[in-house]
Amino acid sequence: MESIVHILNGFDVSLQPINLWYTFAGVLMGTVIGVLPGIGPSAGIALLIPMSYGLEPTSALIMMAGVYYGAQYGGSATSILINTPGESSSVMTAIDGYQMAKKGRAGAALAVSAWGSFIGGTIGVVVLTLMAVPLTRIALKFGPPEYFMLMLLSLTAVSSLTGKSPAKGMLAMMIGLAIATVGTDLQSGQLRFAMGVPELQDGIGFVIVVVGLFAMGEVFSAIEEHFHKRSEILRLKGKLMLTREEWRRSIKPIMRGGTIGFLVGLLPGAGATIATIMSYAIEKNVSKHPQEFGHGAIEGVAGPETANNAATAGAMVPLLTLGVPGSGSTAVLLGAFVMYGIQPGPLLFQSRPDLVWGLVNSMYVGNVMLLLLNLPLIGLFVRLLYIPTGILLPLVLVFATIGIYAVNGSTIELYLCLLFGVLGYVFRKVDIPLAPLVLALVLGGIMEQSFRQSMTISGGSPSIFFNSGLTMVLAVLTLAVISMTFVKGRLRRFRNQVVQAEAA
Repeated sequence: MESIVHILNGFDVSLQPINLWYTFAGVLMGTVIGVLPGIGPSAGIALLIPMSYGLEPTSALIMMAGVYYGAQYGGSATSILINTPGESSSVMTAIDGYQMAKKGRAGAALAVSAWGSFIGGTIGVVVLTLMAVPLTRIALKFGPPEYFMLMLLSLTAVSSLTGKSPAKGMLAMMIGLAIATVGTDLQSGQLRFAMGVPELQDGIGFVIVVVGLFAMGEVFSAIEEHFHKRSEILRLKGKLMLTREEWRRSIKPIMRGGTIGFLVGLLPGAGATIATIMSYAIEKNVSKHPQEFGHGAIEGVAGPETANNAATAGAMVPLLTLGVPGSGSTAVLLGAFVMYGIQPGPLLFQSRPDLVWGLVNSMYVGNVMLLLLNLPLIGLFVRLLYIPTGILLPLVLVFATIGIYAVNGSTIELYLCLLFGVLGYVFRKVDIPLAPLVLALVLGGIMEQSFRQSMTISGGSPSIFFNSGLTMVLAVLTLAVISMTFVKGRLRRFRNQVVQAEAA
């Protein structure tokens, strides 16, 4: 009964006019930040911290949280329209969202993204409200071995994204893992593969790789098509909103994505990227038409986008109940808490219930604001597709280079981005998938650290990865994913042989 009273009081806090204004300001800024590649929610929140001096703590934290989940909405627009994911959690959306745009269904892709984000965010906040403390006990059971097996499962799930050739997907994954090793070794402090370049001491930034591979690689491909007279302006076909059939195909992926996103978001360090990977892999494996994935399947947008926003609510659980950030963005939020002299943890729910539940309930309000803000903008967003190629391609290049240069002001990073653009173009020409490389880059560092910590704990014995129930479950799931890849390939070949025999 006491918890219900606190929750109701939280709505009283979040619905105060001043807090409604800060919620709106946060989600609006978050949407803009999500659209711009190279900034991301972590940087956006960090920029807000010095600006929030003097604000009442609850209002300031409500605004920063709005930036956090608002950026997840904004990232889908550029992923779908110009194949430029601004952060790792938007990569999955770009795979099928951009293909839908090329088929004239950009409006539907943006609509299912908006609705999926709203439903995922709402599912996450509802479960956060009801089960924050009990679910934290499960997250506490994850140590380095469990994290390594979770990363391994995520990387093997990438095999379902590799199309007809698992070997090409494996090659892309290995290149991504190699790129992830560049920089300073966190355990020994030694430089690895930096080649004497000071800018590489901290590794190769995710934004550099993803903007190069996706945005610049797409520009180079479009230039080739333009000179071969194959390019055309993308035109919309049909309605800007979802058809009844698209709604029918999206409902189950949205519900599954919301569940996956929240549960993965609970795990400190896992974040929305792994949630979107798992959602995409599951949707492709359960789909009755997996051949459409990578070519404009609406499930490939609905599931990951829902998981993306549900994971933001999940990441708030370890932050509020344990004081452990569940993602890079919540790590910055933790700094904001500390700046205001507030220590997140179990006692926070007793000492400052007004702040905790005001913050949580503002996420309900913010998700509604984001839906009302983004749906009317779909028509404006899709007008970008009518811009002639000769104007759009230079705009994409300008957009990409400003996003890269604005992060650190480094010309070396611009050259690296260009290099990855050429690599992305070559990958397209030889039909090597980009997603495994990007996802291996994102997960490689976490996977390496978890492995080395596990080896240190066990004295070098690999048996530590099979000592607990959680690691065994993750190991079985990994083997199942690998087996499924080969079994599906054999079944596909057998089915093709049967069809050919019947045709003969």
